[in-house]
Amino acid sequence: MQQLSSFNYPQTNKNLQKKLGIGGTISAAMLIFALLPTMAFSDENQNTFNGDLRAFQAFKLRTDAALRNLLEPLPNHPNNNDESELPDYLNSYTKGLPHNALGIVDADAYKKLLAALKSGVSADFEKIPKGLPDGYGLRNPLAAYSFLMEGKDPHSFTISAAPEFSSAWQASEATEVLWQAITRDIPFSDYADNNLIAEAVVDLDRMSDFRGPKSAEHVTSETLFRGIAPGETVGPYISQFLLMPVPYGATKVEQLYNVPMAGNDHLTNYDEWLHIQNGGKPKGTTTVKFEVEPRYLYNGRALSQYVLKDFVNMAYLNAAQIMRNFGSTAYATNNPYSTVSVQARAPLFGNNHVVDLLSRVSMASQNVAWYQKWLVHRRARPEVFYGRVHNHLLDNGVSYPINKEALSSPALGKVFAANGTYLLPTSAPAGSPLHPTYPAGHAVMAGAAVTMLKAFFNGDFEIPNPVTTSADGKTLVPYKGIPLTIEGELNKLASNIALGRDVAGVHYRSDGDLGIALGEEYAISVLRELVKTYSEDFPGFSFNRFDGTSMVIH
Repeated sequence: MQQLSSFNYPQTNKNLQKKLGIGGTISAAMLIFALLPTMAFSDENQNTFNGDLRAFQAFKLRTDAALRNLLEPLPNHPNNNDESELPDYLNSYTKGLPHNALGIVDADAYKKLLAALKSGVSADFEKIPKGLPDGYGLRNPLAAYSFLMEGKDPHSFTISAAPEFSSAWQASEATEVLWQAITRDIPFSDYADNNLIAEAVVDLDRMSDFRGPKSAEHVTSETLFRGIAPGETVGPYISQFLLMPVPYGATKVEQLYNVPMAGNDHLTNYDEWLHIQNGGKPKGTTTVKFEVEPRYLYNGRALSQYVLKDFVNMAYLNAAQIMRNFGSTAYATNNPYSTVSVQARAPLFGNNHVVDLLSRVSMASQNVAWYQKWLVHRRARPEVFYGRVHNHLLDNGVSYPINKEALSSPALGKVFAANGTYLLPTSAPAGSPLHPTYPAGHAVMAGAAVTMLKAFFNGDFEIPNPVTTSADGKTLVPYKGIPLTIEGELNKLASNIALGRDVAGVHYRSDGDLGIALGEEYAISVLRELVKTYSEDFPGFSFNRFDGTSMVIH
């Protein structure tokens, strides 16, 4: 079977001359003007407001940023080689294309997808056969080719290869997702004493390549399903920024949400699963049924519903409003208006500035994610992995190279006993959206937006009057444990959003953890350009990255 490898756009170039040959010629005049000293355009009176000088300064600011990005070495774009080495595209994204009864994609249809991705021409995507004439379409693959006007180009970022289908890493991630589905209805406040949680802890702790957080080298109920950044295993599972009331203009909004009823799972019927893989719209085999009263985010089902229905910058906009309400000491200590008295922040360096920037990187981060999703990795979703597991275990005449650590999980027996299949119970009737899983778009956005919030607020600030949820999710109660900081709760916010998608059954941990880091890189590239645009006496942006290392941008 002939298969195509990842396209690795753009190719790494070894010298400036070769770079200048890409996509046309950069004029010599542009390069000369960009490198001229700024004062070449000042007049005899050194007028600060000289129009020609100002125009040149603006020109040079932009061309300097463009040249820095142009001259930076381009990265390699590794992938796990599953597409080229596994038969039948077992671990490649194929949802929306035609499949046989085992959920194996039509090879010719997949090759047409690869050809369209290689050309980047809209008309070529229209030649790809759909699984069903009235089925859903592929989610915006051409976004992978779009350009941005702030920060580095989406194609100039990289992440490591996704786990291989047969690896112990993949086994651990798939098993975690299955346990997240099984335990969706358990309140986070009950994790320490719940028997199902205890089984999940033991199962994940035995995994040889589990990369979630641990305590003393072991998975515990306090680390289960949490993020890996500093502060994430401290305090309530849900970030304060997803619990506290949100000051919203002239009112205040309680973070109460519609939550599906306990046990309201989907995609556990094989015929419906296959229909969905072909791009079909849910037949009504299962439907979403809600609790009568709205709830706070008190369990996995509530969290998964939140991340299935949120809009582009919703969680981060809310966090900015909450932090603004903490007062001026919640802003970063190096904010230029923290040390002056005659001047005050706003429009710059106040809440409106924060909201604008986090919104700008939130949307743009998706272009960064879509390049990796469509043009490099094309990793299949968790619902596909468990379709393979189902057919493998039922002895349907097929055998797949699934790691034995995944096949020996007691979680498999639990879902089969409940549903009669080994399929992954999802939070939505349609399962995952129609684009590849790695990295998670929500996670890349979380990394970018939270990085912007960190740049403007004081990470060491202790959050006043923290809260947690009651076991039924109907009320908030005071939290009395270890103090919670802005940095820790922002880290937790990013992971709540990313891991919430895992709980919903549409992503894996690596999609989130590595996606957050990718979004952070994009936001940092934007901050490196922005820091040069201000006239304030500003030492630069300073914050801790998700890996705990300090970052200064000046």
